[in-house]
Amino acid sequence: MLSRRQGALLNRRHCIALALAAAAAGLAGPPAAAAAPRRVLVVGDSLSAEYGLPRGTGWVALLQARLAQQKIDAEVINASISGDTTAGGRARLAAALARHQPTHVVIELGGNDALRGMPLQTTQANLAAMAREAKAARARVLLVGMQMPPNYGAQYGQEFSGLFAKVAQAEGTALVPFLLAGLSEDPDPLKWFQADRIHPNAAAHPRLLDNVWPVLRPWLLSAR
Repeated sequence: MLSRRQGALLNRRHCIALALAAAAAGLAGPPAAAAAPRRVLVVGDSLSAEYGLPRGTGWVALLQARLAQQKIDAEVINASISGDTTAGGRARLAAALARHQPTHVVIELGGNDALRGMPLQTTQANLAAMAREAKAARARVLLVGMQMPPNYGAQYGQEFSGLFAKVAQAEGTALVPFLLAGLSEDPDPLKWFQADRIHPNAAAHPRLLDNVWPVLRPWLLSAR
């Protein structure tokens, strides 16, 4: 049996060990909070809303599938509406940000502005305002650019395609210059479009994703 003195000594050592363990835990601090999951909000028009396509065949749905295949933890929310303009996207962005709380926002708008003859300054201002609003909500922004057919005139086409780069530079966002790159250069471009000759068909949408992917992947994986 331990003497009373030996028992007291052991108890004292036990208390000291507990105190040291508690101090070490305090120095280590609370466990680090897990990083918020990536949530990608796509705000676009018919090119992103699967207009005229079977569900699940548009580039946004294909993006979600590719992220899963590459084991990139990110959820894609498609808030695109066929026929939408930059004014429409700007009007509904605040509600979408509040509802989905995205970490990343893809803005694919502007084509319908040109088709409706809206002033280029208005389109540029709307895109810039959307970029600022998304950044204020602590989301990173990617602009997806568009170009107009040659029949709109060379000067107008250059100014329209250039406004996306201007907004991206001014607001510090990532940029895909042209969503439909490569389709019109094909020897048989009509094979990539639906009967209206405006909207890409299901066979074209993997190519749209390939146009977006080289910019989107590093943008998504870079430090937040």
